Amino acid sequence: MSFEKDLSIGVDVGGTNTDAVVLDRSGTVIASTKQATTEDVIGGIRAGITRVLADIGDRRSQVSRVMLGTTHATNAIVSRRSLARVAVIRLGAPAATEWPPLTGWPADLSAGVLAGSVMLGGGHMVDGTPIAPLDRDGILRFLDSLDGGFDAVAVCGIFSPSYPEQELAVEELIRDHLGHDARVFLSQDIGPTGLLERENASVLNAALHRVAHDVTRALLTVVEEQGLDAVTFFSQNDGTLMSLDYAVRFPVLTIGSGPANSIRGAAYLSDTEHAIVVDVGGTTSDLGVLVNGFPRESTLPREIGGVQTNFRMPDIFSVGIGGGTVVDVSSGSVGPDSVAYRIDREALLFGGSTPTLTDAAALAGSSVTGRTLPRLSNATRMALSGALEIMTARLEEAVERLSLGRLDLPLVVVGGGGFLVPDDLASAGKVLRPDYGDVANAVGAAISLAGGRADQMADLEDRETAIDAASQAAIAKAIQAGADPLQVCVVEVLETPVSYTARPAVNVSVKAAGPLTHLGAVASPRH
Repeated sequence: MSFEKDLSIGVDVGGTNTDAVVLDRSGTVIASTKQATTEDVIGGIRAGITRVLADIGDRRSQVSRVMLGTTHATNAIVSRRSLARVAVIRLGAPAATEWPPLTGWPADLSAGVLAGSVMLGGGHMVDGTPIAPLDRDGILRFLDSLDGGFDAVAVCGIFSPSYPEQELAVEELIRDHLGHDARVFLSQDIGPTGLLERENASVLNAALHRVAHDVTRALLTVVEEQGLDAVTFFSQNDGTLMSLDYAVRFPVLTIGSGPANSIRGAAYLSDTEHAIVVDVGGTTSDLGVLVNGFPRESTLPREIGGVQTNFRMPDIFSVGIGGGTVVDVSSGSVGPDSVAYRIDREALLFGGSTPTLTDAAALAGSSVTGRTLPRLSNATRMALSGALEIMTARLEEAVERLSLGRLDLPLVVVGGGGFLVPDDLASAGKVLRPDYGDVANAVGAAISLAGGRADQMADLEDRETAIDAASQAAIAKAIQAGADPLQVCVVEVLETPVSYTARPAVNVSVKAAGPLTHLGAVASPRH
């Protein structure tokens, strides 16, 4: 790659807006835009990329990378659209027959996704002892009984992240039986050891493979339409990037990319590694914690479309505070209703009749799009003034909840509604408002590293060996996701004691990240 091809495009698709930015080799934003998100998602992506390319003119030939964060996978699950039919194989009988696969799934989602399931002999105890021999004949009989009425196969074995051999053997068996191109998804690649949540995430991942393929093809189409000689990447849940091939294999890992991009972008734009980040949109404010330049991850199972999963997601706390949040004049209440994307025609500031928090900020002196409020009644003025006090109290409570009692952490404000956040909050340190904070999510996509994660269970006395094994696996996954093998390194090691074991045991989770292998001579991001 030539030295001149040093520009990156970052795109982030939100529920209301699709943001796009162009960064040069020094990490400076040289073009940015907000475009309306379209129902098919791709229209907004096309509009955003077209706009920023027009802004940089002849320098478009210098674009070498396009990074995308999208809610397309989440939308597919929530709306029950374009999901594949999945055959589910659980390895763990007779120990794991109490709860069948897809327990707790909404009936309509289960009916749309599940082609059939079976629980067969296999799996491991916590110490690696096999629960039962692998039932190879049972697997083949199950697949044949479905008579081809499935698009993909999800395989989930008890403690397979620590003892992967059986799942790998099943994958080989399925490909030998159905052909090399069979779509087989293993739970060991998705998340930690919790069986039901990991199984749920694995089935969702298999169900999303068609969606991921369509989005990938659409992104490549836009890049080709624009005549860009650029490598494309997807953002994933933990604030790192993955190659398009990796995204097609693990689409479920893109679900939390929006909040992760905002936090990463806030870290980059503010040059801060430890902080609280608040991303203020039209309907909600999403708060997260920045630790060593990356989003702090949640330790609790996450629910997506009514399904409990355990894949890694940013620890995000959302409050009903946004630019379009409705203020009720008669009661003085604030939210939860919002005019959302209709703010430009329904808010008082834009000639509408609905008082919103944007109107309250304008009344308090904030400059909002150069507009002025119409003449207001005393009741409306009092309600808007009181709304700001209510909003501030809610923000202070949210920040305190995430900061775990630390009052010195800076608060980085990003998002289009950032003007709502006051310059002083009792529960936070200095309030930072970086330039281009309104498109921080797209910046986060553009500057992210490629990453990978791996888990390993071991006796406490063997923890060092477990850390080494998990580190090697995480680095290998980061390289597979697109990281430069010469620069990838371990950035996080988490150790969690395991209860109810015969001997003291620990679960090790390792995260690795590194600059993209395709960056060539381009300087790596600051974080």
